[in-house]
Amino acid sequence: MVQEKNRGWRMTGWGLLFLLLAGGLLLLFFLNVGVGSADISVKDIFQILFGDAEASDSKYLIIRKIRLPRAMASIAGGAALAVSGFLLQTFFSNPIVEPYVLGISSGSSLFVGLVFLGGFTFGVNRVTPAFLFFGAFAGAMLVMVIVVIAARKVKSIVTLLIIGMMAGYVCSAATSLLTAFAEKENLKMFTMWTMGSFAGFTWSQIGVLYAIVVPMILISFCMAKPLNALNMGDRYAESMGINVKGVRYALILISSILTAAVTAFAGPVSFIGLAVPHICRILFHTSDSRVMVPAAALGGGLMAGICDFTARNIMSPVELPLGAITAIIGAPIVVYLLIRRGEI
Repeated sequence: MVQEKNRGWRMTGWGLLFLLLAGGLLLLFFLNVGVGSADISVKDIFQILFGDAEASDSKYLIIRKIRLPRAMASIAGGAALAVSGFLLQTFFSNPIVEPYVLGISSGSSLFVGLVFLGGFTFGVNRVTPAFLFFGAFAGAMLVMVIVVIAARKVKSIVTLLIIGMMAGYVCSAATSLLTAFAEKENLKMFTMWTMGSFAGFTWSQIGVLYAIVVPMILISFCMAKPLNALNMGDRYAESMGINVKGVRYALILISSILTAAVTAFAGPVSFIGLAVPHICRILFHTSDSRVMVPAAALGGGLMAGICDFTARNIMSPVELPLGAITAIIGAPIVVYLLIRRGEI
């Protein structure tokens, strides 16, 4: 009876936390759409989004062409990075892993650098959003394949992390070499891209981003049972009839797809994939994947939205690099994690 009562209180607490996260995300969405160098009232926002506002109106153009795609991109991008970080942390059984730390983002950046700096189009007539995604995915998988091959011979999780980081450094070095031979205009564009930003998203890019991120997060949620079994150890998972190797390959594939989808369009964005899953574990007091996957998705969208809002408005009209804001917020969390684990 006591256990059932405690479970009921816990479920109620989780429900309230999910409502707070969802409400905060909705509020932040309207703030990102309405607040900026040209403030727009809530009434005007609703009229533009759901009413019959004139397409030639300046406020309509600001919201429809600039702020709305950016706000939607920050939500999907943050959710993708946070869920990807959670999956990788489950894979490595280590809470200080994320796509940026492991080198996956560097692999994606290398391919985008080949397109932007090297002028490689691989036989494609024009660079489309889908082409950028598949290229970034190929770069992400390049790093993860190296890690998987190493995993067959190396048993230490720490060694695997170091191998992934070294692969990421090699990709970063190759990207740096490309910058030495790039044209000035291409270099400027690529440099802005490497700082990370949800600005400049087009509706075609939003369509590709959501078409990738939403199904991958749903698949991650459907994998909650094998993910929970993995948290108990490989032997326990095998005793439950879980195909451990297959699940691990699926984790790599999904996390690489999610990371590539964001990196291709927004550039490398650090710390969200690391910090958000850990914050969600603290808030919800659980590692249950049935809770953690949706919590990470909501928390990731919220953190990305906060960072983007800060980068855009804190020094307005000058916009700060998104990567700088996420680092300022995320770096202290990384240090805290290391201290808590006794690493430093």
